[in-house]
Amino acid sequence: MSAAFAIHRSPHTASAEGLAVTIGNFDGVHRGHQTLLGAMGESGLPRAVLTFEPLPREYFQGREAPPRLTSLREKIILLRRQGVNLVLCLPFRRALAQLPAADFVRHILVRGLHTRALYVGHDFRFGAGRAGDFALLRRMGRELGFTVHEQIPFLLEGQRVSSTGIRAFLQEGAMDLAAAWLGRPYSLCGRVVHGDHLGRELGFPTANVSLRRRPVALRGIFAGILRVAERSWPAAVSIGMRPTVQGRELVLEAHALDTSPDLYGQRAEVELHQKLRDEIKYPDLDALKAAIAQDVLATRAFFAERPPLYG
Repeated sequence: MSAAFAIHRSPHTASAEGLAVTIGNFDGVHRGHQTLLGAMGESGLPRAVLTFEPLPREYFQGREAPPRLTSLREKIILLRRQGVNLVLCLPFRRALAQLPAADFVRHILVRGLHTRALYVGHDFRFGAGRAGDFALLRRMGRELGFTVHEQIPFLLEGQRVSSTGIRAFLQEGAMDLAAAWLGRPYSLCGRVVHGDHLGRELGFPTANVSLRRRPVALRGIFAGILRVAERSWPAAVSIGMRPTVQGRELVLEAHALDTSPDLYGQRAEVELHQKLRDEIKYPDLDALKAAIAQDVLATRAFFAERPPLYG
């Protein structure tokens, strides 16, 4: 076995009984994922999630791969909130992509993780050429001493909840539907960095949240909530290229209503609750300023009816 696949277990993650394990992208950690993670708790074993970086689709599709719902850091935070004890991330490179399914089971699941209970969907595929399936796992589980549990699809109003469906909702601006499938409002996280201070010059100072050149599933102007540590503010949020000023990179800017907190260097979360409009190229800065003023009014009206959402 290549050293690239060796999983070293520290004493605090070791368990004489082994682990309950699930495998996947877990992009978004949506309600389907949450149901699977909850079912793992019935095993009585520590719960471990095995995921990959980059995601397999990113390895195979490159720039054609769809944008993620969550960064690796966001995903780990969300998995921890679901009570997962251990998150392991394997580098998805050529060697792993070409690893036969049976070797994946023996070397990674059994020898590396001491898997005793494995939780996957009925259509789960893995290994070189996606040759591994549920039947192989069942057969090898009997041979190597682990049980395999099938997770049925999680449905809402007859539709299977999936990361692909949530991504489509976000692109359409259907924030309520995305939140229903996620089990929470969609959000983006990053560190607050210095920008060009254009918002301040226009009278609407913003917190510029770094996306680190990350492609995102949605763009436009939103009514949202800016959260830093234990504080939160309703905010008019812009995600886009800023075409009026010939912007060259994707920017997330959040204007906190009625305040201008100094957040530079802090990690922020921006929840998106309602899409107000698409990004537009305006003829001049005066027109842009007027549009931002209307966005602030629309944000204020949205949250006037929903005060428990922030504060």
